[in-house]
This record gives sequence, structure tokens and C-alpha cells, in this order.
Amino acid sequence: MKDHILIVDDNQEIIELLEDILENEGFQVSSAENGEDALALLGQGERPNLILLDIMMPNMSGYELCSQIRREWDLPILFLSAKSKAVDKVVGFEIGADDYITKPFDTEELLARIRAHLRRYERIRKHTEEQPEKDASGSPITVLKFKDLEIHKETYSVYVNNQKIELSTKEFQLLTFLAENAGIVFTREQIYDRVWGYGYGSLNTVTVHIKNLREKLETERQFIKTQWGTGYVFIGEKL
Repeated sequence: MKDHILIVDDNQEIIELLEDILENEGFQVSSAENGEDALALLGQGERPNLILLDIMMPNMSGYELCSQIRREWDLPILFLSAKSKAVDKVVGFEIGADDYITKPFDTEELLARIRAHLRRYERIRKHTEEQPEKDASGSPITVLKFKDLEIHKETYSVYVNNQKIELSTKEFQLLTFLAENAGIVFTREQIYDRVWGYGYGSLNTVTVHIKNLREKLETERQFIKTQWGTGYVFIGEKL
């Protein structure tokens, strides 16, 4: 079955260009010229594997649309925008985008990023469908347990003081990577390469996701420490 990509952009020329590029690569493509139409398509049951989303659109911006989509659906969202300032990218990542590509874009880079995100979400889907292996007590083997924190890998669930915390897929992957390597300091470059899976992109992505994790997880206890001049290290107390 072909991967299905939804393009949301108010520029018909951009839509037609992207349709040609993606269809030539074997993707199924649909499009919407504004946020309202995109939400209508999703509400009617259309389920793309990935969304390419512009920011500057009338009535509903790409930021607003991304935020609404994230409340109900978990799928890769890639901003494709002429807004190239660092603050624009930071805002995009903070509201849940998986990637941010500026216009004009390089076709091969765009395709590489699309395929990388599709592969990653497919691996996630397969993991969530599998029954977790259990030990003699009936507990999943791959629960990472720390003081005040539990990470359930098979179900992509995180609990702080027995309260479930809602994380995005990328936030969960980042937390799991750091927790599995507790005590090891990683640079932003190393984290980006290991979690995002390819060697290019904005390192602000790492900074933003670390910030989001801290806001969601850390109250009385700190789990992720900044190693000034180097990077980040997970310091949770393992049980």
C-alpha cells in the first residue's frame, strides 16, 4: 500500500509542484488549501501517513492547525514554510511538529526527511501492536524504573509519581534514549543523530524537546541535567 501524504498549503503552485514530486516517487497524495479543509478531511476519516504543512495561511495558520491535529491524531507533521527565522522553527517544534523545512527546499532533502519520518512512525506502530514480553510476575520486561519515574517502552507510557504523563512520540523517544543511557553525557549533535536518525537539521529541535520534557516531568525531582558546554545527561535514580 502506498504511503499517503497530505499537503496543506494555500499556494496552488506549491501544491502542484509537491504533487508532481511525491507522485513520481510513488506516494499517494491529497491536498487542502487551508486549515479548515484539512480538518474536514481528517474528520471525514482521511488518514494520511504524513502531513506537509505551510504556516502562513488565511484564517487558520499552520501553527493553529498543527496544534489542533496533535490533540486527536499522532502522525508526522513537517512544516514546509518560507519563514526561516530560528524563532519560527522553535515555535513549530514547541507545538508538536516533527520537522521544519524552509522554502525554497531541496527536493532530495525533502524526500529523505519524509522517508525518515515514515520509517520511524512505522516502527512505532509495529511496537505498539506487539504484545510486550512479560517476566514471571507478569510485569513487562522493558519497564525502565527510576525513583518517581517509570517508562513503559511497549505502550509508550510514562508515569511520574504514579501519574501518567502525556508525551509526544518524539518526547518519549528522547526520554527513553537518555534514560537507557543514564549517566552518559550527550551533545546536542549526538542526541539529534540518535533520536531523529539523520545527520542534518536544526539542533534547536533538541533544546526545545528537552525543555518540553522538563516542563512535563520535573517538579520536585530533576531527571535531565544540563552539562554546561557539553550537552545533557539523565540523572534519574534507578531502582
